[in-house]
Amino acid sequence: LTGAIGAGKSTVATMLVECGAVLVDADLVAREVVAPGGPAYQPMIDRFGAGIVDDEGNIDRPRVAELVFGHPEALADLNAITHPAIGVEMIQRKDRYAGTDEIVVMDIPLLKDIHREMLALDAVIVVDAPTEMAPDRLVAQRGMTEADARARISSQMDRMTRLAGADLVIDNSGDESHLRTEVDRVWADLVALRNRHRELGGGPPAVD
Repeated sequence: LTGAIGAGKSTVATMLVECGAVLVDADLVAREVVAPGGPAYQPMIDRFGAGIVDDEGNIDRPRVAELVFGHPEALADLNAITHPAIGVEMIQRKDRYAGTDEIVVMDIPLLKDIHREMLALDAVIVVDAPTEMAPDRLVAQRGMTEADARARISSQMDRMTRLAGADLVIDNSGDESHLRTEVDRVWADLVALRNRHRELGGGPPAVD
């Protein structure tokens, strides 16, 4: 499950869980791997220094963002520490449901081709909404300034490229009732995909 910032991906994820999906959230995993005792915690301190640790012993994520923003080498180092740890954990969580009938939805905001291969995904679901709707949603729902919202949107993959990689699309350009209808339609597709896997003996699908 993926989509541009402000497209409504988190809302869709919640609805899919209500339908019966098991959710593996990449953002949650990213926080857990840098928590005290997590696989990326000490490597982060070793690379960026003790100044990234707050008074409670946790990694100060905004402080890390300040250190890597505009510094490609630092950002590359951050990704080299965190991405492998996140990938391993995502695979392990997906594999817990191998051989079951569960439909596992992996919520990955910044989906790349390597994720589809690494996680052996059966389908990519894109939550889509007109780009011009996103700034208003981010301002209203997340308290961002319009300038910040537009900057974040412009830094992401463009809409047409994201849609080109989709197997299933959920249109979130309308109201909640419209979105619910879209989610129900895609859920039916996922159930049908699961049933085909079951018939072929391939186990349940993993989708993103």
